[in-house]
Amino acid sequence: MTVLKIVKQNHIAVLTLNRPEARNALSPELLGRLANAWDNIKSDDSIRVAILTGAEGSTFCAGFDLALSITLLNGTRKPENEWDEALANDWTIAHKATLRGFDLERPLIVAANGHAIAGGMELLLAGDLRVAASGAKLGLSEVKLGLIPGMGGTATIVHKMAPALAAEILLTSNPVSAEDAFAAGFLNRVVASIDVLATAMALANAIAANPPLAVKAARHVLRKSRDQTEAASLTLEAELLEALAITEDAIEGPRAFLEKRTPVFKGR
Repeated sequence: MTVLKIVKQNHIAVLTLNRPEARNALSPELLGRLANAWDNIKSDDSIRVAILTGAEGSTFCAGFDLALSITLLNGTRKPENEWDEALANDWTIAHKATLRGFDLERPLIVAANGHAIAGGMELLLAGDLRVAASGAKLGLSEVKLGLIPGMGGTATIVHKMAPALAAEILLTSNPVSAEDAFAAGFLNRVVASIDVLATAMALANAIAANPPLAVKAARHVLRKSRDQTEAASLTLEAELLEALAITEDAIEGPRAFLEKRTPVFKGR
């Protein structure tokens, strides 16, 4: 049984964490396969949107597998296979797997069909859009273990949600409900677990139907604006708009509108 399922169709890649027996915890193999998958998606121009979800069950992702992954990090377990060896020798595999400092360069929708805890919450934080199951618990539990979230959670949570809620989640280590996270503006949708993937697919289809260069440019300005002045963001916006204006897609969009037909965007 593969620990990571990948399906590509209609410019959308759907990745499914597939360790339901372990609450989709991030084992060395799953981390390695995720890191490879993100590299492949980033280099595949046919993919315009990615979705990350979990195998059916109560938990989207319970974080790092304490028995298999954390023991390699702290040296209490020796590598037993190629995935163990790779992770033990290069912990940045875990960084890429969880998108810590790694830009996928296209929108990522995280479809949390159950609880998202620790590393699972950090995967949720990595998304550009987020859909979660009603009743799901979202939290970062590392402080209770004498650690801090190390896959970007500590550093990025304040940029992704209201500071008060970010502080509560991080410092108490107590999870919050998907409903409370939605009310605070962290989630795009909260739906029944059975509807999470379909809801994410609807968002992905809407994004994939748009010209990919424009989507990429809009996302780039959106992300950069978190860390720079408004003046710098306005300059970047103007530069990218000028570059987009001479693309084939920017010509096709208005022409199709005037001709009352569906545009055909080619990413050029």
